[in-house]
Amino acid sequence: MSRAGLNRTTALATLTLTLAAESPDIDIVAYFRGSVTGFAHHRGFTHTLLGVPVMAGASVALVYGIYCLMKRRGRMPAQAPRWKLLFLYSMLAVLVHIFQDFTNNYGVRPFSPFYPKWYSADLVFIIDPLMLIALLCGLFLPGLISLVTEEIGERRSRFRGRGGAIAALVCLSVLIFVRWVEHGRAVDALTSVTYRNEDPLRVSAYPNPLNLFSWNGVVETRDFFEMLTVNSLSGTFDSQEAPVVRYKPEETPATLAAKRSSLGRVYLDWAQYPLVETIGRPHEKEFLVQFEDLRFASITRLRRNGSPTLAGYVLLGPDLSVLGQYMGQPPPD
Repeated sequence: MSRAGLNRTTALATLTLTLAAESPDIDIVAYFRGSVTGFAHHRGFTHTLLGVPVMAGASVALVYGIYCLMKRRGRMPAQAPRWKLLFLYSMLAVLVHIFQDFTNNYGVRPFSPFYPKWYSADLVFIIDPLMLIALLCGLFLPGLISLVTEEIGERRSRFRGRGGAIAALVCLSVLIFVRWVEHGRAVDALTSVTYRNEDPLRVSAYPNPLNLFSWNGVVETRDFFEMLTVNSLSGTFDSQEAPVVRYKPEETPATLAAKRSSLGRVYLDWAQYPLVETIGRPHEKEFLVQFEDLRFASITRLRRNGSPTLAGYVLLGPDLSVLGQYMGQPPPD
């Protein structure tokens, strides 16, 4: 965004935009207090509309501190910073961060704490290789081209890479738009059929990181969840990859107790397709309950019975009291 033209309006625009664009992820510090606390606060206040001016102000304050240090050392920028404009740029960068997080399948809570509902567009993979390629090309190709032009004697421009930056932003916009169109087609294909003689209650399509037209479908019926691959271009299901069915487990005292735990409440508030089941008893009278969100379950992993992604675990004692809570891998015996 800075190279696309904003760096021509005020000094320190690039530094300010960079810090502001990354500032919402400062919530990672919550993981120092444990995986459950970190999970509960991930994409929390720093990713809300209420937090936008706070994060923008903190970013500008940090840049002001750096500016004062530069001033003391006599390393002043070529033009004076326009602080009000930098604050507006910071707000723009934070909003772009929140929007990008909204486009992926993890989601954000933009209206929290007043309305802490999760929203996700399910268009973009959490780490999207195609977007990264576009951004890296927009960042580095202008530099390589400038080296060539300098070799043939052309004058070096003070502001370089504007064309590449604009092209990269256009590529990102086009990718999001194409994924939005194809996502709608994939959802329509999933809704149009019945599954094992049951009508779907809900369907969702989640992105493939490399293929714009391949989507991981999740279907919920009254009795089971079904995962399958759908081609949005043709509106058909992958015949070479058989769907995987996970029947809804029965509710037990152990799963009910786990759902009442702090991890259980946070997980069920966030998960779109939660699957909660007792998976083991590490000791004779203890219960280990696993929380899994099927939107992150790949068909290949389900067939191999591998460890689920972004799973939570609650260890219960004989009286169903909580002995431990964990995010990530199952706790050791």
